[in-house]
Amino acid sequence: MAYLTTQAGQPVIILKEGTSRSRGREARRNNFMAAQVVAEVLRTTLGPRGMDKMLIDSLGDITITNDGAAILDEIDVEHPAAKMMVEVAKTQDDEVGDGTTTAVIFAGELLRKAEELLNQNIHPTVIVSGYRKAVRKAIEALSKVGITADLKDREILKKVALTSMASKAVGVARDHFAEIAIDAVTQITDQRGDRKVADIDNIQIIKKAGKSLHDTKLISGIIIDKEVVHPGMPKRIENAKIALLDCPLEVEKTEFNAEIRIRDPTQMKAFLDKETHMLKEMVEKIKASGARVLLCQKGIDDVAQHFLAKNGILTTRRVKQSDMEKLARATEGKVITNLDDLKPNDLGKAGLVEERKVGDDKMIFIEKCRHPRSVAILIRAGLERMVDEAERAMHDALSVVADVVEHNKVVAGGGAIESEIAKVIRPYATKIGGREQLAIEAFADAIEIVPKTLAENAGLEAIDILMGLRSAHQKPRGHLMGVNVFTGKIMDMRECGVIEPLRVKEQAVKSATAVASMILRIDDVIASTKPKGAMPGGPPGGPPGGEEY
Repeated sequence: MAYLTTQAGQPVIILKEGTSRSRGREARRNNFMAAQVVAEVLRTTLGPRGMDKMLIDSLGDITITNDGAAILDEIDVEHPAAKMMVEVAKTQDDEVGDGTTTAVIFAGELLRKAEELLNQNIHPTVIVSGYRKAVRKAIEALSKVGITADLKDREILKKVALTSMASKAVGVARDHFAEIAIDAVTQITDQRGDRKVADIDNIQIIKKAGKSLHDTKLISGIIIDKEVVHPGMPKRIENAKIALLDCPLEVEKTEFNAEIRIRDPTQMKAFLDKETHMLKEMVEKIKASGARVLLCQKGIDDVAQHFLAKNGILTTRRVKQSDMEKLARATEGKVITNLDDLKPNDLGKAGLVEERKVGDDKMIFIEKCRHPRSVAILIRAGLERMVDEAERAMHDALSVVADVVEHNKVVAGGGAIESEIAKVIRPYATKIGGREQLAIEAFADAIEIVPKTLAENAGLEAIDILMGLRSAHQKPRGHLMGVNVFTGKIMDMRECGVIEPLRVKEQAVKSATAVASMILRIDDVIASTKPKGAMPGGPPGGPPGGEEY
């Protein structure tokens, strides 16, 4: 409980019982420690020589990965400062799909350097101001050294995809995955005015354990995780015309109670026949449109299924709305909400529609679409954990290729761009002068955590690598020099094929600095906790009279 005391010695209660408060150096130290612990968890996963983490949730489910966003998503973090670091990883993943580990370990290092400056009695506001100036200079340096990528040059896109998967456990199938990622993103890219838009949400990813990573394939269309509704329907149709319906093929029930009085058995038959006739009419409308495949988002009556089977129309029901939207993009059809509006030119087209058994499940493949703007990737692997990791690797590859398509600038990887930023920022710091100079220099030191960690994870001598990089970056084409973690040498990363999207690095620098600045400015932590007597569903503050259970 926090309280003040009046001159008369009477305490004035400010915060309710059970509230804890830490302030000043203690509050900052706790926040810094929590954030740095999160950064340390991810640090050993960075780079091609990084290690994996095994995460076991409360139900006993296992996740094995080195993907920063996936690790932090699985860990149940309690400390508020640590939660902010988790948000950094999530933002990085949502925005650019890669670089989550880089962003988190950079944020942790910024806070470690800030703590050293605070111990020298430099005010947090000065440090934050210095960091912000350093970020602006870093973004400027990134723009200058960014290499414009020719989107017709498939080799550059492949190198970007391979770099993003270098640390993943799909090593043997990296080339295969990279080719699939490039083909998928190329097909779903839209031209909107002057710019290209590659929304990877239009790429459907289906995972099935079985076979091997090399059996992963791209489908020029969509896969529906459903089976044909009636055994009498065809299981394969070539050159299919497809009706996409968002209305039920059922006789609608009335919204109010109705009573029908029947005095004659023939009236009962007529009543039942009328219902059958209505369903038959619905099927006739579908047949008249020329559709040979029906994909319905709602339910289909058993009688309607019978008539559809009789007419040889391959049908499935309860298709997800997200899949319907992708189907419309893939088949160039329209989703119809009223059966009376169904016309031949509303139908989608596909070279092949077929029900296949994948593992234990039956699925409908709509493929060989002419100009699909939505595609599917079927991921296979011999182990369920490997399927999950393969999906994360594919997500990273798709994201970085989409980043390059939308913003066609790339930079050298392997710690090259971080070393270049540090080189540009150090002389800039001396121009600024004053106490801010120390913060800007601290930023330059902090960003070198990336090449340093890459070296450490590869079992190399980090200090020697940093000195080698600093020396190499003073020479012409120095901005391309990074660490080859397999040979331990400083090499031209562009020639080694280690290339990353500029957008990923830019976002990592911005996100890391934003969270470090926010944590740095906190000097008071006031936490409300439940009193011991509080019971679920009971009155606030616990039992009456202030007793404790």
